[in-house]
Amino acid sequence: MANHQKVLFAVLLLAALTSATLLWSSGRAASLPDSPGTPIPAVPLRVPPESSIPAGPKGDLIRLGKNIITDTPQYASAYTGNDMKCSDCHIGGGTVAFASPLGGVTTLFPWYSPRAKRVITIQDRLNECFVRSQNGKPLPSDSREMIAMIAYMNWLSQGVPMGSTVQGRGLLRLEAPAKIDAKAGEQIYAKQCSMCHGASGEGTPGMAPPLWGPRSINDGAGMSKVPKMAAFVKANMPPTQPGSLTVEEAFDVAAYVDSHPRPHYNPIYDKY
Repeated sequence: MANHQKVLFAVLLLAALTSATLLWSSGRAASLPDSPGTPIPAVPLRVPPESSIPAGPKGDLIRLGKNIITDTPQYASAYTGNDMKCSDCHIGGGTVAFASPLGGVTTLFPWYSPRAKRVITIQDRLNECFVRSQNGKPLPSDSREMIAMIAYMNWLSQGVPMGSTVQGRGLLRLEAPAKIDAKAGEQIYAKQCSMCHGASGEGTPGMAPPLWGPRSINDGAGMSKVPKMAAFVKANMPPTQPGSLTVEEAFDVAAYVDSHPRPHYNPIYDKY
């Protein structure tokens, strides 16, 4: 790596860490989404035009970050352990409401993570995805891939004030039905899901990810839990008619998917 590239990576990393420190020291962490306090103000979710990516090394990093998000096994192969792409959950490279959009995310860190039971950085949160959803291993905080993903997320966060968030952040908030029927979910899956995700949940390369089995997310991933999967399904599936399933149907099909085996989370990564 050329010296000027090393300097740029170091500057961007320092900027990200400095922003996080300023946010924490300002006291805004009390209103972060995973801790009690005043709700976070939300601004409209706006996706910057591709033309706004600057020329030069910074633009190269932003483009690399987007590539990692949209084709993770190719652009971050050293850290992945399955066939999942970040954009399988963060649809459109993290640009779609209620599909865990990435715009505005970097403005919220650090925050308190109930899962980790500590305050975490954006680097920690990205590594949570790599060791859980990618069933892989954590990236060094100063790695080119890590800095590129943060650069891309910062680019998506243009116009979002520090300590704020975007409308449609995360997933839908659904109330679970009184009865969840995985058997009924099997019928929904066969009719609505199997054409893309396969009869055995194996997925279709280039079209849809595996939903269970050895090449899918592990059992430590948030999307392996029925409520989160149901919320994702309700808002985004099937892609030809998103939102067409009822809440009950979304929970039933999530329960059916959850009834199948998947890799186990590696406990050596309990930090994440």
